[in-house]
Amino acid sequence: MKIQTYYNHIRFYTPHHFVYYPILTIFLAASIYFAFTTNDTLIWSFISVVFVFLFCLAFMLRQHYALILQNRIVRLELRYRYFTLTGKRFEEIEYKLTDDQIFGLRFAPDNELLPLIEDALKNNLSGDAIKKAIVHWKADYNRV
Repeated sequence: MKIQTYYNHIRFYTPHHFVYYPILTIFLAASIYFAFTTNDTLIWSFISVVFVFLFCLAFMLRQHYALILQNRIVRLELRYRYFTLTGKRFEEIEYKLTDDQIFGLRFAPDNELLPLIEDALKNNLSGDAIKKAIVHWKADYNRV
């Protein structure tokens, strides 16, 4: 694997993003085309609706479950790391941070975490600004 940085931390799932969705898009486009160019408008319209439904369902389910679980794990990781570094519970300040900020902080190494938390609270940094402020990126190769 390449060394992870801000610029390459987004991950794609090849079978889903580059096989399933393109094929489904082609089938959807073809069914819409046939709905307007053949005499069987009703059946092709129905097929188009089914493809739209499959597209939406696949996207929602794939993303929803994985991201909710990942969000919980990131919070638990930060709670543990914060407690390890300070001896205090992260929940005391966690409510002051947005999800975006918390998810940005996960890439900070231990020596940069506490100053970044303080900076995020003081200057209301966005998650993207937090990520850009990280000097030594703590890679997460197991994320969804």
